[in-house]
Amino acid sequence: MAAGSGRRALSWQGLRENYVSNEVNIFRPMALFWSGLYIGLIVLVNWLFIVVPPISMGDSEVWPPVALVVGFIFIARDFAQRVIGHWVLVAMLIAAILSYFLADPFVAIASVVAFAVSELIDWVVYSYTKRPFAQRILLSSLLATPVDTIVFLSIMGWLSVPSVLVMTASKIVGALIVCFLVRNRIEIKSSV
Repeated sequence: MAAGSGRRALSWQGLRENYVSNEVNIFRPMALFWSGLYIGLIVLVNWLFIVVPPISMGDSEVWPPVALVVGFIFIARDFAQRVIGHWVLVAMLIAAILSYFLADPFVAIASVVAFAVSELIDWVVYSYTKRPFAQRILLSSLLATPVDTIVFLSIMGWLSVPSVLVMTASKIVGALIVCFLVRNRIEIKSSV
């Protein structure tokens, strides 16, 4: 790394600096709540992809309405990581295993691959940026949601430009709403 470049190399030291504390207690109530919500949302969305059929957009293009809630998974991961640190990767693995057994295996595999790729992007962005929490939520979601959409739709055989745009936009809307609420809540708390 060039001196004075302002960029940080990925390192174990960098990982350790992003923990909430050196000794994260993953069994305290907030840790259980956010990691449970994160795991539950992943499993729920995979199940919903089975029971809620995609909507035809014409010309053999489809849009899965379940995409409207997928964006909240990225936000739940950010909150979970804020509380349990990098143990969130274990929560991601648990969700992947549960999804495989509780949803259609094909949908679960497509979802697990998409989540693995995009959630790791989300995790890296969230972990290594030093911006305020609300900005990290937005930035990590802006980068990870298009990747998630493209990977998932490709595996499902639904990939098309309109489907990618609509599905990504619906995920980003969720991220924007939560980012706005978090930012305003943080600003209100700091002004009191």
